[in-house]
Formats: sequence, C-alpha cells, structure tokens
Amino acid sequence: MCGIVGYIGHRDAYPIIIKGLQRLEYRGYDSAGVAIYDGSTINLCKTKGKVEDLKNKAEAGMALGGNLGIGHTRWATHGVPNDVNSHPHYSNSGDLVIIHNGIIENYDSIKKELINRGYVFHSDTDTEVLVNLIEEVKKKENVKLGKAVQIALNQAVGAYAIAVFDRNKPDEIVVAKLGSPLAIGIGEDEFFIASDASPFIEFTNNAMYLEDEEMAIIRLGKEIKLRKIKDDSVVYPIIKELQLNIEEIEKGGYDHFMLKEIYEQPRAIQDTYRGRLLADQGLIKMAGIDDNLEKFMNANRIIIVACGTSWHAGLVAEYIFEDIARIPVEVEYASEFRYRNPVITDKDVLIAISQSGETADTLAAIKLAKEKGAFVFGVCNVVGSTISRETDAGAYTHAGPEIGVASTKAFTTQITVLSLIALKLAKEKGVLSKSKYHEFLTELENIPSKVEKALLSNELIEKVAEVYKDATNCLYLGRGYNFPVALEGALKLKEISYIHAEGYPAAEMKHGPIALIDEHMPVFVIATKKGHYEKVVSNIQEIKSRKGKIIAIVTEGDEAVKELADHVIEVPETFESLTPLLTTIPLQLLSYHIALMRGCNVDQPRNLAKSVTVE
Repeated sequence: MCGIVGYIGHRDAYPIIIKGLQRLEYRGYDSAGVAIYDGSTINLCKTKGKVEDLKNKAEAGMALGGNLGIGHTRWATHGVPNDVNSHPHYSNSGDLVIIHNGIIENYDSIKKELINRGYVFHSDTDTEVLVNLIEEVKKKENVKLGKAVQIALNQAVGAYAIAVFDRNKPDEIVVAKLGSPLAIGIGEDEFFIASDASPFIEFTNNAMYLEDEEMAIIRLGKEIKLRKIKDDSVVYPIIKELQLNIEEIEKGGYDHFMLKEIYEQPRAIQDTYRGRLLADQGLIKMAGIDDNLEKFMNANRIIIVACGTSWHAGLVAEYIFEDIARIPVEVEYASEFRYRNPVITDKDVLIAISQSGETADTLAAIKLAKEKGAFVFGVCNVVGSTISRETDAGAYTHAGPEIGVASTKAFTTQITVLSLIALKLAKEKGVLSKSKYHEFLTELENIPSKVEKALLSNELIEKVAEVYKDATNCLYLGRGYNFPVALEGALKLKEISYIHAEGYPAAEMKHGPIALIDEHMPVFVIATKKGHYEKVVSNIQEIKSRKGKIIAIVTEGDEAVKELADHVIEVPETFESLTPLLTTIPLQLLSYHIALMRGCNVDQPRNLAKSVTVE
C-alpha cells in the first residue's frame, strides 16, 4: 500500500516524481501529493484522486522547478481520503516535510502530548503527528535532522517507510524503514528513493534496500550514511545491480496490465521452471530445496501461510503435496495464524507465499515460526523483497513484475514452483514411480503451450461476459484440485467487477448454497474429466433442475456437460494435479471482460492495494 518516490540531484525532480508515482499506481491508493524544493520555496500540491488529477492540478498552478522533491500515493488508514489528509505533510514550523507509508500505532498519545506543547494539527493522520514529533525532538534536543528522526522513531510504535527533508538542508533527505519496503537508487551525483525500483530503473541499475529498523542519511556529494535506528550502530550498505527491465513494467500494447499479465502466463510459467525442470534428464534442480533436503524429508508436516490469491495457490499445493509427495500439509491464512497461538515445532517446515514478498501478515507469521524453531521457506516474485531476506531459504517465481492489483500470473507461477517442490520431494521419498515421475516432468514442460491454447477462448469468453455482466451474485464450484480455483475465480470477480461471488466445493452446494440458485444465478462450474467428474456432472444436473445458469469449464471434447450447460469453455487435457494451471485462465479472462464492461478500473480496483504492508 502507498507509494513513496523521492529525488535529490541535478535533474528537475518533478517529472521524475510524477512518472515514478504513475509506476507505483499498482500499489493501490486514494490520493496523491508532491512537494518540490527549489532551494528557497517548498511548492506543495496534493489531492484526493489519481496521479493524473495531481499532475493536472500541479501543472495548472504550481512552480515545478527544483532538484529536490518527494511524492506519495496514499491508501487511507487514519482519516478519510481527502486533500488535507493526503501526503506530504508539513511540520508546524513549515521547515520539515514528510511522506510516510505504514501506521504509527501510538500516534494518539503522542498527538495529545504535542498539543499540550502548543502544536496544532490540520489533518487526521498519524503522519502529521510523526513529522511534528521529529520537529519537537530536533528543537528540544538541538540535534540535526537525522538524529531527530532516529530519536523520534524510537518513540514511535508501528510500521513505516518514511522520507523527510528540512528546508534548511536542501542537499539532504533522511529515510527510514520498519515493515514497509524502501529502495534507494544510486546514480551519478543523484539519489532516488522509492517503494520499489520501478520508478528509477531508467536512471540507474544500482540500488540498495533498507532492512527493518534501518535509516539512511542521503546527502549530495557524500556517501550514504546508514545506521540502525535502535542503537545507532553503523551499517555498511550492500549495493545491488537491478535486473528489472523497463519494458516489463510498460503495457506493451495491451489495454490494461491485467490483460497483459494474463497473456504473459505461458512465458511466466516457462521462466519459472527454466533451469529447474530438466525433463530430458529426469531432474528437478532447486538450490533452496537441494541445500535443505533433510529439513523437508524429516518434516512432520508442512505449514503453508499466505493471504488472498497466494492462499489459494497454497490450497492447490496442499492437494499436490499430500497426493504426490505424501506429506501432511496445513494451509493457514497468515493473518489468523499469527494470532491463534499455533503449535509449531522444529520438526515443521513453513512455506510462506507472497507475490510482493512484503505482505505484513505473512512476514509476521514467518517471524513467529522462526522463533519456534521451524524451518522457513519463501516463495515470492520480487527479488530482494523482505520475505526473500527473512526466510531460511526459498524460490523465486520469476513471473516478472505484476502491476495489475488482481493477481493472475502470480497464481500460476506459484503453483508451478510448488509443483516442482512436491515432485522433487516425491522422487526423493520414493513414493512416486520412476515412470510416473518422468510423465509429470514432461507434462509440466508442456503446460505453457496448453495455457496458450486456453487463451484462444478469449473471444468466446467475451461473449459469455456480455451475458452476465449485470449479475449481482455468482457462484463458483469445483472439486479436488479445482476447489481452490473456484475460490480464486470468485475472488477475481469480486476484486475487479465488484459483483458478489462465492467459491464453494461442488459437493457442499447441497449444504446451503443450493438455496440461492434460481434463473438469475450464474453458476461457474469447473468440470474437467480428471477428478470426480461424474460427481460434478450430478451437481450440474441439480443446478439445471433449479433453473440456474451454468457456465462450465470442461476438458476439450467433453460432450456430457455440453448437453447440460448454458455455456461451455474448453481447456486442454492434462494431469489432474496440473488442471488448476489451465482452468484458472478462462476465469481470469471472464473477470477481466465483465469488469471492463461494467466500467470498472481493471488495474486499480477500488479500496485494494497490490502490496499490503500493514495489518
């Protein structure tokens, strides 16, 4: 949530910051703002709405020159989305300006104390409280900005990524991080600050990522001073070369990022298993597993923690691990896991799944599991993200940047990685015959071409979307491996079209949801030939007898369901455990087209954020 962009150097800051904020729109936000300092005047503009609204407002009435600036996209926590609550925020003197991602949990007690000391507040935000706390410390302790930030943050409780500057120090920005991501781009006599590297990738390939409870004093003409917030100890920066490609974060001719990312899935799946899946040699090579094989082989169980779409990928993995590798698995919402005093031992392996690698609840679950002695393995997409650094080992999905808020290629690439792990463990445990193991490897290698074939149904899916775009409720049904796909299909529809939808195990329909079915209820049924096919056909007959509208996802060549369903969308045949990689494709496209037809913002659905870095 929230996007942070900052610049200090020899270029005009404003165009860099505006473009950077546009690159961070995927994170989800409700207002935006920018502050540019020209050495004498701080020019500030902020507004409820989109970055484009900010751009129009700023360029209509604000001086834009200046080589220092900070910008922000806000996702409201304290105070409603409006111009006043938008960032950046001034301190009372007007000397300090701050942007902030996160939550200061003890802001209210700090605010009351500052009011007693004569401070006046103009917004409802915890951020304005923080910048005035920094100002009060700076005055009272007679210290420089960096030291004031450090002292203030030691008094604050919560999560944050901040960037703050002082009008009296036009060559300096101070940044700090706890819980929310922050990257620093290092150029020639210039520095860039952002929530991730996408805003500055065209200017520099050199970046460093702050770790939790670290702060940096960034000064022109000098090396970055990096310190621990708690004890002021010196940290030596590790500068990394970025692998991000500028073309990957542009739309590439597609109308929306979501559509682009749906169509990128054949390549993304292939990139995920590239170098790991060697079907001709009968090998799966994964360093994170190979180096820690005993941990997995001796585990009493695997616990999977995740949120949202990643949780659905974890549910698919539960079927795969238990069915193929014969390892007990529990799948938990990270947000619930961390609070229910779970039983965890050093014989457990915890797999944490997150597209961004920054999900706050999943990170908290990781820390809890490590405290209890469990081995923690991460599956995420973003190289250098917090989860990739906090886990004992892991595997990247290599999906490439996912900008659309509603995850698509994250889901299929996560399933791909988890399938590789399950197959490798099954082979090592000797619970899968050699011939079946080789068949699996070959079939997984063929999945990208089968996804391409599934994408050919786009025109048909668009016609189906036209029929059901005005529905108010939808039901999604699946069994076995495709029950999580039903959940994921319902989530996609909810996220981007705002239609209420529920995913259910098909067999559970009789235990309640069947009461909802009438001629106005579209029911999306995943009815592939592999896995409980006859049972699902029976469920479809029950729906039909109650006049429900049936949209069925079936295996190519299916005839039985075709006779019963109102609409049929075919996917290629594959192994049962790999069907989610295909059956999810038409459901993604269906959600996309319905949302588009309803006039919804497909890439930035209301109230949602791509990276949820607060509880």
